[in-house]
Amino acid sequence: MKFLDLPPLQRLNAFLKNVDVGDHILQGDLEAYSCKLAGLDKKLSKSLDHEVQTGSSPLELSASPVGPLAESSSRKTLIYLILTLNHIYPDYDFSLLRAQHFQKEHGISKAEEAIDSHLLEVSKVWAQTPGLGESPFLECLWSSIDEAINLTECDVYCYKSDLETDPFGEQASVWSFNYFFYNKKMKRILYFSCRAISKQAADEATESSSKYDKYNSDTDGDESDRYGMANEMDV
Repeated sequence: MKFLDLPPLQRLNAFLKNVDVGDHILQGDLEAYSCKLAGLDKKLSKSLDHEVQTGSSPLELSASPVGPLAESSSRKTLIYLILTLNHIYPDYDFSLLRAQHFQKEHGISKAEEAIDSHLLEVSKVWAQTPGLGESPFLECLWSSIDEAINLTECDVYCYKSDLETDPFGEQASVWSFNYFFYNKKMKRILYFSCRAISKQAADEATESSSKYDKYNSDTDGDESDRYGMANEMDV
């Protein structure tokens, strides 16, 4: 998978990295990748293809959210989704995900409605930001996505987070969405995800972590003193 630095997405992706919407901070990712594999991706792809073929049930081989896993094209779709997540979130390993962890959307409109409803407050911030608000946010968002991936040719998938082994389950996360727009003809995937982080929960987590670090520091100091006294006595 190769990251595609597409001009239509650059400004939007930079804006979505950290948007203050009152009680929450919104963090978004809007990135496009080529599905041409090389290096480690190619090696992992072969391994995943074998594991999916041998580890899938007869039902999954005949039907799954990404298509019949008995078919090479369906397995490729699943592998592209997994590799995209691995690239976007390198601190996590998604190689154990399988078809049941994803869901295929019935058309573009359902995904658009879900995304638009979550980004109403973001649209207001965009409109008030100098140099950005010339065009409405959602209009700019969808025209840029369409330019990058050609929406009419896309299949749309979403990842069903288990809220434990990925960034979407972090303590301060209030809600999240993530969608993959996959254009087979272009051999390209556009990934769009947003998380709302509670300011209060994030502050409390930071405060708790600081107290823990201070306790450990104090404890280490006490232990050093005790060891120092012992060493003097030994001398």
